[in-house]
Amino acid sequence: QVQLVESGGGLVQAGGSLRLSCAASGRTISSYAMAWFRQAPGKEREFVVAVKWNGNTYYADSVKGRFTISRDNAKNTVDLQMNSLKPEDTAVYYCAATGTYYGSRAERYDYWGQGTQVTISS
Repeated sequence: QVQLVESGGGLVQAGGSLRLSCAASGRTISSYAMAWFRQAPGKEREFVVAVKWNGNTYYADSVKGRFTISRDNAKNTVDLQMNSLKPEDTAVYYCAATGTYYGSRAERYDYWGQGTQVTISS
């Protein structure tokens, strides 16, 4: 089992930056694909970005060029640097992990954190 805990959410103005962190425990995530998803009120959960065990990344078009995912396998953490934030980025952000898949389909991820709220004011 893998436990995931997100941190770093908050309230910032449009154009600002936030850095989210996901700390994993219970098992090393070095061989896992890790991802961030988000869910805005009244909307479906949406893929943001994934990083493969070897560092390959896959971004949603809506965040490409603004968000950067990074992983530190030694620390068992995955971070999401979010720049040039927009009000439409407002959502609860979830960290997810899987050992058997790499991509954007939420149903293929086995482990999820509890989420952290990100609110962008205009």
